[in-house]
Amino acid sequence: MDIIRAIEQQQIKQDIPDFRVGDNVKVHYRITEGNRERIQVFQGDVIRRHGSSSRETFTVRKVSFSEDREDRSGASGRCSSRQALLPAQ
Repeated sequence: MDIIRAIEQQQIKQDIPDFRVGDNVKVHYRITEGNRERIQVFQGDVIRRHGSSSRETFTVRKVSFSEDREDRSGASGRCSSRQALLPAQ
């Protein structure tokens, strides 16, 4: 069991801001299309956090043009390049 925890500790990102349910965040996703790579930003409110350590996930919900969209991401995932906490409005 200690080997698994040691591997998880190596994979945890240290630059994740401290955010809670209800906070407005921007998640930058690294999208690979063929041999091209780009960053796509998803901004919304955190509606759920689940898990801990390297297995932690969170769900972000946004409303755009009267359409709801939810996106679930891993806090230490490889596809998300960074998360940014936005100030309260």
